[in-house]
Amino acid sequence: MLIDSHCHLDAAEFDADRDVVVERARSAGIGLLVVPAVAADGFECAAEVGRRYPECRIAYGVHPLHADRADPERDLAALEARLASDPAVAVGEIGLDRYPGHPDFDRQQRLFAAQLKLAGRFELPVLLHVRHAVDAVLQQLRRIAVPGGIAHAFNGSRQQAEQLIALGFKLGFGGAMSFTGSRRIRELAATLPLSAIVLESDAPDMAPAWSRGQRNEPSQVARYAQVLAELRAVPREVIATQTSGNVAACLPRVR
Repeated sequence: MLIDSHCHLDAAEFDADRDVVVERARSAGIGLLVVPAVAADGFECAAEVGRRYPECRIAYGVHPLHADRADPERDLAALEARLASDPAVAVGEIGLDRYPGHPDFDRQQRLFAAQLKLAGRFELPVLLHVRHAVDAVLQQLRRIAVPGGIAHAFNGSRQQAEQLIALGFKLGFGGAMSFTGSRRIRELAATLPLSAIVLESDAPDMAPAWSRGQRNEPSQVARYAQVLAELRAVPREVIATQTSGNVAACLPRVR
């Protein structure tokens, strides 16, 4: 069994054919999918996905790219209420993003810190967005303790990877790993401890090289397992067993 550790199955891009997408994932051997909400007004949609599809596990969080339009008091209260009442596997997707033109970074930092505190209080791991902001994320994690989690779509340095691993985090690899030009990502995927790696689709985003520009789907995780197996020169079955075990280790409620 494979696990897609990060899939936005609740996204509007899947409204027309969500049942078919899930069936394709099942047929490809994807046994569990972690679905992180990204905004308070989407919490109920994510919850409905969890109720409809037994292989889906839900996380709740406010994404850094929603920081500008988030109402911190209202949205954090909504998050706290969800964590208190729903069987979430993690707090996420949360984090920081320093890509040019994105929301005010100080506002992102305040929202991120508040969500880390909720994760600590509820003893939940976190699903981290770290684009161009790994050092800033690490700084917050050293200040506010949480029980580990996953650094989604990791594309930082080896030193940053090792620091996250030391803090109890796994690192997510997916579509970017399939591009031969993504040398640093492929090198990390090939040489980091396999015990620190999880597979993810980030569907509908981050499509792989063989379907660039198209909508991504969780079924692609099956091919990502083969890519990783080839990069590491190990059998695909080893990748499937280890990466799925890694998800279960860092997200205990996923079982």
